[in-house]
Amino acid sequence: MESENGESQVQIHLKTKQQHYAVPDVPYSIEASVATSELTTFVNTLLEQSLSGDHKTPIEFDFLVFGIEYLRGRLCDHLREKSISFEDAIEIEYLERFPAPEPQDCLLHDDWVSAVEANDKWILTGCYDNTINLWTNKGAHILTIPGHTMPVKAVTWVSLDGDKGKFISCSQDQTAMLWDWSIENNSVECISVCKGHERGIDCVGVSPNRKRFATGSWDTMLKIWSTDSGETIAGTSKRSKTEDSSVKTPQITLQGHRECISAVQWMDDETLITSSWDHTMKVWDLSLEGIKTEISTNKSIFDASYSHLCRLIITASADKNLRLYDPRINQSSVVRNTYLGHQQWIQTVMWSTTEEYLFVSGSYDHQNKLWDLRSPKAPLYDLIGHGDKVLDIDWSNPKYIVSGGADNTVRVYKSRKALTKANHSDSN
Repeated sequence: MESENGESQVQIHLKTKQQHYAVPDVPYSIEASVATSELTTFVNTLLEQSLSGDHKTPIEFDFLVFGIEYLRGRLCDHLREKSISFEDAIEIEYLERFPAPEPQDCLLHDDWVSAVEANDKWILTGCYDNTINLWTNKGAHILTIPGHTMPVKAVTWVSLDGDKGKFISCSQDQTAMLWDWSIENNSVECISVCKGHERGIDCVGVSPNRKRFATGSWDTMLKIWSTDSGETIAGTSKRSKTEDSSVKTPQITLQGHRECISAVQWMDDETLITSSWDHTMKVWDLSLEGIKTEISTNKSIFDASYSHLCRLIITASADKNLRLYDPRINQSSVVRNTYLGHQQWIQTVMWSTTEEYLFVSGSYDHQNKLWDLRSPKAPLYDLIGHGDKVLDIDWSNPKYIVSGGADNTVRVYKSRKALTKANHSDSN
């Protein structure tokens, strides 16, 4: 179909699940060469007409063609690439664009920051100077915690209950440490030193019921431990507490990977997923103490994240690409999508815990990126700020994206969408 000026035209149907932005459900003829910006203008014009002047502020929209993939260029190029006929009625779903996170704080450390995890009020960090640090999510430093004898590579919260916190740190010194934190007294106590790995520990994850945690190591072993602290050993200083703490041994040791385990995550209380430099991911059944599924890839995997919302896995590798897998299907080794945008190897990746399509990644190219799984050609946003390699990224708290890097900083980005939701619920 051609317009009077010779340009191709297509007929589109505009749909939205956000009913307050609904436009009349009629076919529209538009130039096939339109891109997102022109479609945004078009929808805002329709809204202005249908809402009789109530629609004053233009909204930024994203557009899903046939509900599958975001438009990231001209519509005609997208249709040709997907072999969709220009004669067909094109269904386009539009939705308000996820707002850009805002850089908030820069938390200065004395060495590389290789581990970060936030919860409701606090940020836990692990450093190459062997220390753990506690911060408020407003950027105030609370505590520096010695204890490990080599760089800390992973940290995670176990629980936060009133004025008590419990967390785990893992190190290249082959140990994981379980800590109790008295928030009121601002004092910490190492209550268990977990020994059993024969090389450095690279990753840690706590089970959904908080009763167990798993560690993955350069010794290729996956080990399962209890979070139960038992008796606390009293001590006169942080150092003596560490030395006097009870030694914990693993409940289960699982062998199957051939190289370093780079990520471990619980799918449920009896099922874990691990990724490795050996080009595989494995799903483990703890009730059977064995491997349930194996996903083979052609790259070393430096990090992997499983989403409890969409039940998909996203992986980070040295070839600058992120890949999406579905562990539920028989051909689980088949890549569902590849995400292009980083310029160097990708060290870290994590799904949002509240937005089923969104995830973040951090790379040796000094950049973090926020992605929508329906937009493989380009990220939604670049989150800039780091001056060196990004080593870890975390989105456990929906309000904040937090990342640590080789520039000795933690960068905190505020999610405007989460804050808008929070403010709206506060006002109700």
